[in-house]
Amino acid sequence: GTRTSHAPTPYYIAFIDEAGDPGLNTVRPIDAVGGTEWLCLSAVVARAKYDPDVVNWVRSILSKAGVRNRPDLHYRNLADHRKRIVLNELTQLPIRGFVLASNKKNMRRYQNMRAERVRSQQWFYNFCLRLLLERVTDFCYRHASSERAKDRFLKIVYSERGGHSYAQTSAYQELLKMQAKGGALVLTKRRIMWEVLDWRLAEPASHKNSAGAQLADIVASAFYQAVDTLPPTKWNNEFAKLLMPIMARENGSCMNCGVALQPTPPWKAKLNDEQKQIFEFYGYKFIPEKWRAPASGSPTSV
Repeated sequence: GTRTSHAPTPYYIAFIDEAGDPGLNTVRPIDAVGGTEWLCLSAVVARAKYDPDVVNWVRSILSKAGVRNRPDLHYRNLADHRKRIVLNELTQLPIRGFVLASNKKNMRRYQNMRAERVRSQQWFYNFCLRLLLERVTDFCYRHASSERAKDRFLKIVYSERGGHSYAQTSAYQELLKMQAKGGALVLTKRRIMWEVLDWRLAEPASHKNSAGAQLADIVASAFYQAVDTLPPTKWNNEFAKLLMPIMARENGSCMNCGVALQPTPPWKAKLNDEQKQIFEFYGYKFIPEKWRAPASGSPTSV
């Protein structure tokens, strides 16, 4: 018989979850009723050796936050004082956080002709996931390089949601990989670092049964609450700010690495002042440099 090829042993593990929905047909606030204005995809990355500890991390967080009646951690069920405890505990863990916050206003009814055979929600989810994975794999690649280590692979655990085909997501990634090899990749500023990815190291997990997915939910939901100013969300960016110590950095800044805003450049998103705050906190600027007014009171010429 043929020998099945065994997946390599992972060195990193990334748990992925989302807040908001990927629907594009109608988008609030353009449409009175419709899909969420935002889709936030998050990843929590740790060394794979910690995988067996993640369940205990979550148990300990639940206990410190005084959550007695539930076995799983769910951001939206937490009162504010508990959210504070949970987020502070999260920043003590040996993990790195990533979030890709996509404002969907400019994507409303967008048709990706090449992808239309695939349901648009799946296409948009895959597109956002790719942007997130470009940052996550780059981080793992740089981390491995800094330790001069080769063959360090990343295992990906997706939090299962209704309506997604994870097989399709894997197929999409294989397609990207082939395009990358053939040099036909569009959007070349960043790329997924295939050097650390092996498609056999990807699996869906249910939110309830995956402690790692619950950690990723905290990151996605805290940022979602910081960017979504439409009811029923009770807008508050205090919690996403508490995640600062663990959000991934590149050249000392979280901007466009651990915290990424889509679309680019940032002013294209046409955000309101409340929505801008969390991105400014993480290093974004919303005024094109040449339009920047001199600070009040300062002389315009030296």
